[in-house]
Amino acid sequence: MLSIVATPIGNLEDITLRAINVLSNADLVLAEDTRVTKVLLDRYNIKKEILSYHQYSGFKKIDHIIELLKRGKNLALVTDAGTPGINDPGNYLVSEALRAVPNLKIVPIPGPNAAIAALSISGFPKDSFVFLGFPPHKKGRQTFFKKISEIDSIIVFYESKHRILKALENLEKFSKIGDKQMVIARELTKQFETIYRGTLAEIKPRLTDKNLLGEFVVVINKK
Repeated sequence: MLSIVATPIGNLEDITLRAINVLSNADLVLAEDTRVTKVLLDRYNIKKEILSYHQYSGFKKIDHIIELLKRGKNLALVTDAGTPGINDPGNYLVSEALRAVPNLKIVPIPGPNAAIAALSISGFPKDSFVFLGFPPHKKGRQTFFKKISEIDSIIVFYESKHRILKALENLEKFSKIGDKQMVIARELTKQFETIYRGTLAEIKPRLTDKNLLGEFVVVINKK
């Protein structure tokens, strides 16, 4: 069995009782960064072997994981923060595991997700939304922001502290979102959590080089 376990996006108290139980009973925990996951496991006194699995893991690592699954091991996959498979390589592992073991039981252990957390506090009508992940760093970045103008729905995307100011410039230059209301969430669930609300013109001056911490979730209303 392969369990896809959502973990806290910041505040370690956001883990679910079910996630603690699954991690405690897994034969092995697959983690994006073993150091980050060890902090979480130590917090809840979970003593488990941790094996790294991330976007740079090669075929040998994937083959090893699949061999463990074939041998009947119960594995738990976690990411550094949030739900595995959402904008991270967990989806590729699931696909390859199902290809190799068609009858493999894959169980979702739901929990925190930064995009959903930001949407929940936006106040925007959420009958539908489009999640775009992270904008490309270089090639395709301009196209990414131009595409936003064509989407008639709430838009959600992530951005890092290194590129959030550039992203706001790109929105202004290429997306033509005008006076649409936005929510930009910074450091969700953490000590310096901050929520910015307003139009692009109202929010942009409030973000400076001095308050760029962690990752950002950008939510753009459709009206």
